[in-house]
Amino acid sequence: MTLRKYAGLGALLSLAMPGLAMAQEAAAEPTLNSGDTAWMLVSTALVLFMTIPGLALFYGGMVRAKNILSVMMQCFAITGLISILWMIYGYSLAFDTTGMEKGVTNLNSFIGGFGKAFLSSITHDGLTGPAALFPESIFVTFQMTFAIITPALIVGAFAERMKFSAMLVFTGAWFTLVYAPIAHMVWSGDGGLMWDWGVLDFAGGTVVHINAGIAGLVAALVLGKRKGYPTTPMAPHNLGYTLMGAAMLWIGWFGFNAGSALAANGTAGMAMLVTQIATASAALAWMFAEWVTHGKPSALGIASGVVAGLVAITPAAGTVGPMGALIIGAVAGVICFFCATSLKRKLGYDDSLDAFGVHGVGGIVGALLTGIFAAPALGGFGAVTDIGGQLWIQLKGVLFTLVYTGILTFVILKVIDMVMGLRVSDEEEAVGLDLTLHNERGYNM
Repeated sequence: MTLRKYAGLGALLSLAMPGLAMAQEAAAEPTLNSGDTAWMLVSTALVLFMTIPGLALFYGGMVRAKNILSVMMQCFAITGLISILWMIYGYSLAFDTTGMEKGVTNLNSFIGGFGKAFLSSITHDGLTGPAALFPESIFVTFQMTFAIITPALIVGAFAERMKFSAMLVFTGAWFTLVYAPIAHMVWSGDGGLMWDWGVLDFAGGTVVHINAGIAGLVAALVLGKRKGYPTTPMAPHNLGYTLMGAAMLWIGWFGFNAGSALAANGTAGMAMLVTQIATASAALAWMFAEWVTHGKPSALGIASGVVAGLVAITPAAGTVGPMGALIIGAVAGVICFFCATSLKRKLGYDDSLDAFGVHGVGGIVGALLTGIFAAPALGGFGAVTDIGGQLWIQLKGVLFTLVYTGILTFVILKVIDMVMGLRVSDEEEAVGLDLTLHNERGYNM
């Protein structure tokens, strides 16, 4: 009632004072903010930097020398393929909000429509953001970089044994049937299934890391172990590449997390701070856990700890404070260390480069702890007054993603295997995928 009263007063004043009406109209017109625009341009470039060259080097250094080009080639090919699919229909399936209404569950709660297909609705001057402050074209590209890195992360689980052709088909199908719907359910706004649940996922703990992690585990199980695993030594051939890649991921992640504020503001600043704290905490936690367990700290260990911390803070970056980040990083570092080493050996699955052990497990840890440390009572900045209730919401989002992604990934892989086969031959695997699939070598004889 109060709003209506003042609205009526404004209308009367507008009739009496035409200049005031013009001023009100001008004030309501969205205008571009050059600072926000510049920050989003930088963030977008940083997130792309995470995949090429960051992830390509990180993964490339961990495989055997005969497979380095195949892994890097997969990262580059995925970047090209997803960019085009995102333009054709991916952005529309993820962010078209036609038919969505808060509290109403229908088909549009799970997947968007084709109203933005081929980016037909994107104009030169169209603005978006929390207050329509930067071009929508930047938002399209920013979200495209998230869509690129997610299937690229899965590569680490099946490295050294999947056909390149099968990988391309799998990537396209998985992006369409798994990534776009999950992104829509979590990030599209009122009416999105997990958005309406209240799931907190600031920058992709669920959409990117749990999603990719469980898909990687399923892929590793469906393809089976590499020949000779685990008795044959399969040590990384160039840890220098892996460390350089980890450093690039660390730097690029500031675009990933702080950029998800969609503005150059205090939320972005805090997201940057907590990202640094959690990453450092996880790197040290993994290093000391390995030191105590195996007697010596390793370069591969600290690089893996870095990524575990980056993953775990991703869903929480916009809502937790420094102390929460410190704890999230430390917990993720220790848990991911044991899952990527002891648990993997005990269960016997061949997750080649620990896509599940780091991204899946780290994403789950981060998603659950977000429900705790986003509470203002624990130094957070989220609207969490019932920690137990929010923790249940986070768990529900995690379980839904695990089941949905796990089942769909299994079906996609089985269909591809029946139609064209998933795995290279024993001879191709023994010689190496660089030579047998690409007729090139990534190292000198």
